[in-house]
Amino acid sequence: MKLFSLALFAALSATSFAKTYPITGDTVNCRSGPGTSYAVKKSYKKGQSVSISCQASGTSVSGNNIWDKTSDGCYVADYYVKTGVNGYVTTKCGGSSGGGGSSGSYCKKINTAGVNLVAQWEGFVPSPKPDPIGLPTVGYGHLCQKKNCAEVKYKFPLSQTTAKQLLSDDLPKYTKCLAGYLNSKVKLNDN
Repeated sequence: MKLFSLALFAALSATSFAKTYPITGDTVNCRSGPGTSYAVKKSYKKGQSVSISCQASGTSVSGNNIWDKTSDGCYVADYYVKTGVNGYVTTKCGGSSGGGGSSGSYCKKINTAGVNLVAQWEGFVPSPKPDPIGLPTVGYGHLCQKKNCAEVKYKFPLSQTTAKQLLSDDLPKYTKCLAGYLNSKVKLNDN
């Protein structure tokens, strides 16, 4: 359970410190897609800050065809967002890279030091038992999905080695989740 808490904290930290950009137009429409022909979902006032999740090519506005997808899930013409750059500042919507390498590639796999850090944080529990808030866990933070952790393919009581294997089985769903919150502004290395 602590693993989920750690992943959630990291994800929220990444999003709460995300760079925001001010709107420069008086009233700027945020549309359902990257172009002026898409429906208006909401509007932003001049000076209001928006967080950009990705960018896409669309209808040209005053010579600029970049559209910014905001954290609200709609698109605004980049022409009306003061990013300080004439070009992409984050990844392109749909997965291709825009403003540099995406940190997401680093999040697909966690190295041994990362696994050991999570294991140390979680603590070792050889057989299913309730955690401090009453949820059944086993190993290094595996949250049981079925009665008596029937989904776990390892025999109880777990050894520390099999508990780390279980942790390695669990980690991809959390690292994938975390990768979705990171963009090219966050530069990660293998440490």
